[in-house]
Amino acid sequence: MEKNVSGLDELLAGFAAGTLAAPARALVGAHLELSDRNRPYVSGLEDLAGLALEETVPVAVSNRERALADIFALDDLDQTSVAEQQAGDPVLPDSLREIISKPLDALPWKTLLPGVKECKFGEIDGCAASLLWVRAGRAMPAHTHEGTELTLVLKGGFKDAEGHFVRGDIAFANDELDHKPIADDDEDCICFAVTDGSLRLTGPIGRFFAPFMR
Repeated sequence: MEKNVSGLDELLAGFAAGTLAAPARALVGAHLELSDRNRPYVSGLEDLAGLALEETVPVAVSNRERALADIFALDDLDQTSVAEQQAGDPVLPDSLREIISKPLDALPWKTLLPGVKECKFGEIDGCAASLLWVRAGRAMPAHTHEGTELTLVLKGGFKDAEGHFVRGDIAFANDELDHKPIADDDEDCICFAVTDGSLRLTGPIGRFFAPFMR
């Protein structure tokens, strides 16, 4: 389960306020789909935001007809993608479907280390988004981060110095944390990760493989 309570509260508040970068917002949305632990908290924040909006002085919308046309166009796009979403991979929550449009076994995975694969989705809204697939019982190289990393467990689980994380949990890492995640023994671990800085390997084995992990 999540250990960094204050960091999680800030993340959830940013989600309710609509201020998160797109990949982080997708990650939190997926967390709320998979776990009901924080839904009441986010709902309360959204209610407060709604009350504040009601007290805001209305401002006229410029080019009203164009704005309405854009809204209806987005609605039509959402309707046409429903069938594709329903046919997607059951491991993937709906919130991730805009970033991950294919089933897991159809993605272009790249082997980083024996037992560790990654699929990168590039930079989105200033953040890097990727999937990690770690074989059961396999450890990631010890590493820290030049920035912040959010990791959502989609399948299986892993443990590190911060605790044990399973499907639906969010793990936080930054430049103050040097850790070595280890996948649970009974199932492969698949995670969705969002970072705003690069990963820095710290262990001797990790430094050997560093050139192959870029």
